[in-house]
Amino acid sequence: MLAGVAVMTTAADAGIPRGAADAQLRKLYTEEYAWRQRQQAPNEDSPKDQKLGLPDIGPAAQAERLSRWTATLATLGKIDPAKLSPAERVNYAVFKGQIEALLNEQKFRDYEKPLNADSSFWGDLAESARGDFVREEDYRRYLATLRDVPRYFDQQIVNMRGGLKRGFTPSRITLQGRDAGVAKVAEAKSPADSPFFAPFAKFPAGMPAETQARLRAEGEAAIREAVMPAHAKLLRFLREEYIPGARTALAAYDLPDGRAYYRSKVAEYTTLDQTPEQVHAIGLAEVAKIRARMHGVMQQVGFKGDLPAFLKFLRTDPQFYAKTPQALLDRGAWIAKSFDGKASRYFGRLPRSRFAIIPVPDDIAPFYTGGRGGPGVYLINTYNLPARPLYSLPALTLHESAPGHAFQMPLAAENRDLPAFRRDTYLSVYGEGWALYCEALGEEMGMYTTPYELFGMLSYQMWRAARLVVDTGIHAQGWSRERAQQFLHDNTALADHEIETEVDRYIAWPGQALSYYTGELAILAARARAEKALGAKFNLRAFHDAVLALGSVPIPEIDRRVDQLIAEGGKGPYPDEE
Repeated sequence: MLAGVAVMTTAADAGIPRGAADAQLRKLYTEEYAWRQRQQAPNEDSPKDQKLGLPDIGPAAQAERLSRWTATLATLGKIDPAKLSPAERVNYAVFKGQIEALLNEQKFRDYEKPLNADSSFWGDLAESARGDFVREEDYRRYLATLRDVPRYFDQQIVNMRGGLKRGFTPSRITLQGRDAGVAKVAEAKSPADSPFFAPFAKFPAGMPAETQARLRAEGEAAIREAVMPAHAKLLRFLREEYIPGARTALAAYDLPDGRAYYRSKVAEYTTLDQTPEQVHAIGLAEVAKIRARMHGVMQQVGFKGDLPAFLKFLRTDPQFYAKTPQALLDRGAWIAKSFDGKASRYFGRLPRSRFAIIPVPDDIAPFYTGGRGGPGVYLINTYNLPARPLYSLPALTLHESAPGHAFQMPLAAENRDLPAFRRDTYLSVYGEGWALYCEALGEEMGMYTTPYELFGMLSYQMWRAARLVVDTGIHAQGWSRERAQQFLHDNTALADHEIETEVDRYIAWPGQALSYYTGELAILAARARAEKALGAKFNLRAFHDAVLALGSVPIPEIDRRVDQLIAEGGKGPYPDEE
């Protein structure tokens, strides 16, 4: 039996007092989360100071995870939420949702499909080279990780072969070119040309020269002897077995036990009990609403023609595109700084953490999204500049940097009122819903300085509403790749290149695209309810602070917190900042 499971399965009965129920729950989630952190490899959403190595992902470890999360959920079922304090009742709901999602992933053996058209385990590993390296022990830990890459990649290959055998892979069309990042490492001329060498290229000031030399030599050896051969082996597997053998079907419904699998993903990414058909209908209704606003902007700028003609104009007129990658980065920085001048009027508590603006790495840029943000970073894709319209950049920046991902995630991590499992974990419906809400908030903040930038925001809103239609269309209604692309082409101002990468992302990552607009609708509905109930007492800063102080939570917990805000007369979580 696993360490800790025996304790968890001795759940208290329903007659325990409230304090004991709180203590039992805290013990359960504290022990499980400490254990969980050792089971997961770092990824793009991991805290930058996370000091974890590469996990064991072999058969015994997978069985252990299934057993642990099964036992945890059983123990949770024996704790009566009514006997918990209000704060722990929220923790119970959030923790239960996390465990249910983790258990479903284990039951459906998601670990046999450790990549999609957007991300991969080797790409996440390469991100570790961008970590914070301050002391020699940071380098020692990194060196140990580099030496462990062959074992980790071998286990991934075994798992992927298991997925191949049962037809549980991404669709083959979405894997074209995905081996580029692996090839960049495997075929590097020397260790110094590998992205993994970055920490050894520049050391912290004050580190002794002899220590630098020793670490550099050890880094070169680890990359040459372990990292590059492991990538070469993976590259052969991808090119000779995995990509040629991947399934050709698109729909999640066509995967093993596909209907149940997709329903589990709808539940995971929306945190609501909705069918794919219900989600599809919501998407169609929202697309119609946004299209009406788009026509209003077309009239404002005096465009003579229909929406398809206007979209073609936006996609092709040179005035809307940067001439150089640096110009695109510079514009993104200007927009981000413009928000800084408005932040205190809309938010009572600001994160201490800052973020850098950097281009998407060359090896992943061709099939990467237009931008990505998180703790400490705002990535802007400078590949194929004719696909990166300036009129969409304000909405993208608000979503990915501040007050979106690079703002919300650090605020959660810095909130010591939350337990660790809520500070450090990311729930897509909340995080993406918040970031999309920030795009709409940009209109209220005056961030869109031209009608075209406003249209860019509406196009982004349309893009996310259309995802509800496209994702469910592909995975539950048999839509073709071409039909999905055409729907985005007809309804958004996205460049055709970005439409292709986005649709492939939805095909390879079932359900994730549903989180954005579902989460935004929930936040907008909660705000409207608070405004109506509070009237003149409604304080937008207090509303934002209340929502952000939650960390990542399911939609029902947003509603509960806003109900509390209303009951308390609109007072936010930080009275000294109102």
